[in-house]
Amino acid sequence: MQTALKVLWAERHQPVIVPQNLVEFWNVSTRPSSARGGFGQSVSKTRSRIEAIERLCRMLPETPATFAEWKRLVQSYSIVGVSVHDARIVAQMQVWQVPALLTFNSNDFRRYSQLIVRTPAELVDSGRLIEATSD
Repeated sequence: MQTALKVLWAERHQPVIVPQNLVEFWNVSTRPSSARGGFGQSVSKTRSRIEAIERLCRMLPETPATFAEWKRLVQSYSIVGVSVHDARIVAQMQVWQVPALLTFNSNDFRRYSQLIVRTPAELVDSGRLIEATSD
C-alpha cells in the first residue's frame, strides 16, 4: 500500500477517505486473528494506525446527501447483505465526485461501472491511477 500511495502522490492525487473506511479498518484490525480476516491488533495499535491514516489522507465528511445517494445505489443495484457497506463508500464517492477507488477488495466494487477501481498491486504495476485518454 505504501508504494501505491507514492504513485498517487507522484501523480499529484490527494488520497481521501470516508468515515466508513476507518470504521471497517477498526473492525478488521481489532478482530481476533482466529476470526475470518482479523488482524488481532490492540486498540492502542489500531488507534495509532488510524491517526497515521488521518495524517496521510483527507477525510471527506458525511452529509445528508450521502444517505440519499446510498439509498439510490442499493435500490438501483439491488444490493443486499454486507455489500450495503460498500455501497455507502460509493455513495460518499459519488457525492464528493471522487472518480477512483484504491482497494484490496476490488471485486466488491466492480459492479459500479462509473468508478475506476484499482488494487494497490494494479496501481503499482501500471504506474497510473487514471489512464490518459486520447481525444
